Amino acid sequence: MFLSDQEKMIQQAAAQYVKEKITPYAASWDRDKTFPKEALMGLGELGFFGMLVPEKWDGCEIGYFSSALVLEEIAAGDAACSTIISVTNSVGCMPILNFGSEQQKELFLKPLARGEKLAAFCLTEPHAGSDASDLRCKAKFVDDHYIINGVKQFITSGKNADTSIVFAVTDPSAGKKGISAFIVPTDNAGYKVTNIENKMGQHASDTAQITFEDCKIPKHHLLGQEGQGYKIALSGLEGGRIGIAAQCVGIARAALDAAKQYASERQAFGKLIHQHQAIAFKIADMATQLDAARLLIWRAARMKDRGENCLEQASMAKLFASEMAEKNMF
Repeated sequence: MFLSDQEKMIQQAAAQYVKEKITPYAASWDRDKTFPKEALMGLGELGFFGMLVPEKWDGCEIGYFSSALVLEEIAAGDAACSTIISVTNSVGCMPILNFGSEQQKELFLKPLARGEKLAAFCLTEPHAGSDASDLRCKAKFVDDHYIINGVKQFITSGKNADTSIVFAVTDPSAGKKGISAFIVPTDNAGYKVTNIENKMGQHASDTAQITFEDCKIPKHHLLGQEGQGYKIALSGLEGGRIGIAAQCVGIARAALDAAKQYASERQAFGKLIHQHQAIAFKIADMATQLDAARLLIWRAARMKDRGENCLEQASMAKLFASEMAEKNMF
């Protein structure tokens, strides 16, 4: 469970970059809803956009454990940046890596892995949430291309992404087996950003509603085969849950650091408040819960890197870490 020298080096590189280029600006980005383009470019230069992609496709393939270390560090500096990075790494790169053709990997995966482009994952719809079996977005094959029509909701980086993975129904009579996945460049005339969500936090990361209006794409932008969309949508659950859990730990760690700093400065009844047992016990509980969440993530990530089935462990890590983060923040 302990970190190797290489893992420590990766963690330290991420922490140093975050300290210099992200943490000092995170509050202003959030307040002004500024998309942190330059900071993201720097993270791309460090290889943090293609952490699960082989070097053959311009990634660094450091594995799920090391990527969890990186995401925790980024999230501790700015949750929005970690969300943008996490989406491109997991549900952006991995579907193309696992199901894409050589041409698709060359054209779309490489720029994503290098950090030159960002990805969006267009699955969720207004009526069904993330129920991948109840999609209404349709894709019709006409002549030598597909035409996509429909609406997607709560799409991370929907406005700022360059490449989107879009799920649409190609055979309405086939149920789950009638869903297909497509790679859609966001500069397509039929890809329209129709709303940006007014969220409670993470304002530097846009969450958009996307409307596809006669969005015409060539047939070679079909990801995998027709009818594989449901399988592709569910394929990244383990890795995605590990990544989200790592983000939660980073967010909670920042909250704990802020609480400790405040408790070391604020005085009440003649002494610093961390010297009062009631406050000391709260901080101790926060630290304990944080460490427990991190260890759950590390277990799941180690299993994933060994090629073991870890859906249960990844799910527990995400559940525990997300609830722990909420408690620590409030």
